[in-house]
Amino acid sequence: MATAAEDPHLGSGPDEDDMSLSGSGSDSDSVLSDDSVLPDYTPGITNGRTASTLYQACARNELASLRKVLERGVTKEEVMELDINSWNGLMVACCKGFVDIVHGLHNCPFIDINHQDNEGNTALMIASQAGNINTVMYLLNYYAGIDMEIRDCRGFTALIKAAMTGRNDVVAALIMAGADIHAVDSTKGKCARDWALKTGRYETLHRLRRLHMRPKAEQFCESFVPEWPELKENVAKAKAEKTASEKISQRIKNTFGFRFPRDPQDNGVLDHMVRITTSVHSPLISTGCRPLCPTSPPEVGKRRLAVPELVGKHPQKELEERSVCHSNGSVSHIIPSIHSAESIATTCCADTERRGSILSLASTKVATTFIPRSMARRNSVFPSGCIPKIDVIRPTEATPKKEKKKKKKDKGFLEPPMWRYKEIKDEKKKEKKKAEKEKQERENEERKKDSKKAKK
Repeated sequence: MATAAEDPHLGSGPDEDDMSLSGSGSDSDSVLSDDSVLPDYTPGITNGRTASTLYQACARNELASLRKVLERGVTKEEVMELDINSWNGLMVACCKGFVDIVHGLHNCPFIDINHQDNEGNTALMIASQAGNINTVMYLLNYYAGIDMEIRDCRGFTALIKAAMTGRNDVVAALIMAGADIHAVDSTKGKCARDWALKTGRYETLHRLRRLHMRPKAEQFCESFVPEWPELKENVAKAKAEKTASEKISQRIKNTFGFRFPRDPQDNGVLDHMVRITTSVHSPLISTGCRPLCPTSPPEVGKRRLAVPELVGKHPQKELEERSVCHSNGSVSHIIPSIHSAESIATTCCADTERRGSILSLASTKVATTFIPRSMARRNSVFPSGCIPKIDVIRPTEATPKKEKKKKKKDKGFLEPPMWRYKEIKDEKKKEKKKAEKEKQERENEERKKDSKKAKK
């Protein structure tokens, strides 16, 4: 972990004149801890029964019960059921990191994403302070109208809480979604960077400095060139002939030098590899999605729209035209008049049960909007979209058993020593077996002679 003395960009650390954060007079005692500001209170499970209300399903992380509740319909009073902390079901799920519950509630009617509890915390604040990055991403991507600049009773925003608790990934996600990095609290007048410095979160300060150096994700833009600009220069430098002194110095460095692990260089090979594999021109990404605004990549401080907001802003026809088809091995736009997945599956498969697995790709309304038509009507194994019927027939003849090969003793290994008393014992056993065998042979011969005499 970097320290303030090692990096001049991180500052000098907490001020000695400032009031200690761990004292009773601080206005942010519990905020600096990993726990939530309010006490953890959730009703216990009674008699082991399944959840019957929306709040119980969220608190117990029962996704099946939540779906049943939403299918039968909910009222505004049931959705806004609160506990003693004024937490609703969504806030409890955000605190505990129940990602499936958070995703299942994005279509719930009457849900208030900006609801505040007794101390002014919202669901986004609770998830940010807890460090649940997946929950934060679902809130930012699937909940329309989420406000990232709401303040609690101390004047803290979700970004400030994530910075003072050292949630680096959450800080980066909030900033790239449009959170105000210069917003200050109402008590101390400090921004997210100042609070991270005051609480000694130097890794968070390093992440903020990196985001400030590269505020725009250029690889998500159509004008991004997937070529390393320094490649030609480095190749020419490696192929150039070296003088004798340069060869000697290089040999000395390779012989007596020490190689310590270090971070990747800026604009280096690993840095370029990450950008090229996540760019719009990458085949790993462009086969599944395509940005609606290729000329406007994500940027620090720019508000990013959620999925429902994008659906309302762009019509259905435009989303269909922007889908990508890779059936011929190249990226090309799909003709809008192409048939849907349901119609193609119906014509090629008469069995409804086999057809259901194809149509399950577009089970939700939001998913059908953003899944390209080429993915909905094809799969990676059978391009026709028809699932073949496989018959398993048992063979009439029994399967022959494989004979076990006897392992040959390897004489190359050392064997345990043979003691003298054991050798004598083995010799006696051999002599005894030999005597019994000879006796048995004599008896057999005598019996044969007797039988011959009897016949005569």
